[in-house]
Amino acid sequence: MRILVLSWEFPPRVVGGIARHVGELYPEIVKLGHQVHLVTIQSKEAAAQEVVEGIVVHRVMVPEQDDFFLWVDQMNAEMLAYGETLVSGSVGFDVIHAHDWLVGKAAIALKHLFKIPLIATIHATEYGRHNGIHTDTHAYISRRETNLANEAWRVIVCTQYMRHELVRALQTPWQKIDVIFNGIRPEKKQHSKTFDRQEFRRRFAPDDQKIVYYVGRMTYEKGVNVLLNAAPRILEVMRSAVKFVIIGGGENGYLQEQAWNLGIAKQCYFTGFMSDEDLDKFQTIADCAVFPSLYEPFGIVVLESFAALVPVVVSNTGGLPEVVTHGETGIVTYTNVASSLAWGILEVLQHPDYAQTMVDKAYADLPKRFNWGKLAVETEVIYKRVVAERSQSDWA
Repeated sequence: MRILVLSWEFPPRVVGGIARHVGELYPEIVKLGHQVHLVTIQSKEAAAQEVVEGIVVHRVMVPEQDDFFLWVDQMNAEMLAYGETLVSGSVGFDVIHAHDWLVGKAAIALKHLFKIPLIATIHATEYGRHNGIHTDTHAYISRRETNLANEAWRVIVCTQYMRHELVRALQTPWQKIDVIFNGIRPEKKQHSKTFDRQEFRRRFAPDDQKIVYYVGRMTYEKGVNVLLNAAPRILEVMRSAVKFVIIGGGENGYLQEQAWNLGIAKQCYFTGFMSDEDLDKFQTIADCAVFPSLYEPFGIVVLESFAALVPVVVSNTGGLPEVVTHGETGIVTYTNVASSLAWGILEVLQHPDYAQTMVDKAYADLPKRFNWGKLAVETEVIYKRVVAERSQSDWA
């Protein structure tokens, strides 16, 4: 089977979770005997065309634009032009797989030009990110998401929560949606003891302080403000023997101001962007990972913490309760309730044996539910279903 994939991010261009998803799913699809061609955006760090773990990667040049939506339209125009040439010059593709609304225009146009069935993975919705549609911009993006879902033969989402959300927000028929979890390669999170752990740890906290960290984007929906609001209670109980390390690029000035106003600025360390190499090391010396999201379709960062053997505390929003089993593989707390989050973090910090039990169970859960090889087989089933249904249809 020949599969044409469109994605606006792919390593080394990493904006969010889509890059990890696409970069780790399709090598497993290739192992199943399929040919995968991926059209994405050109990056300075990578060749315009290359083979990455069996994936034939085609990177198109998209000039920078101050207007994000003009840039997205330009990207789609470039992807469409390249895709037309690619499909015309080949023996044909069996399916097109588009990842999120940003590549929707190009994917839909290629579908109609060449009568190739389209599959869409919706990783999140504008409705979910903002708890409703409140502005013209929200409405515009939501229309693009709805159009992509309507044009797709099948729609894939990462959790049952997202299946419900697509029915509610995009009016996608329930029976048209398939749920396939995200996955992880646990071997990427090496637990090497060859480096000086104590010296590395002292870059972030003194020896007598526990390290509680968040890693991710500095956006409202990620709930970092809730973690900061929970911090005073944790510091009170732990007698200030905790350092909160906030990892991630982007604007965090408002969060630093919040920490100052709460009187906890000295107990908070905003690192900014951290390389994967340092993050892998950091997680081996941390005591607790916290993801207090207000909206989270899945949470790949949770799987990364599982793989890094770090106890996890999350909110009960979105798909997080499907990923984390409360009291078994982590602690699940009430969304946007600082007192609940503080309780969850203290459960981990004050009961190390309990925390270790959850870590062990979480790591054991990875090959059972979050293995990319198994998830690729589930994806292949959808591809084969669509191809079979296409062969029985009169669409031409």
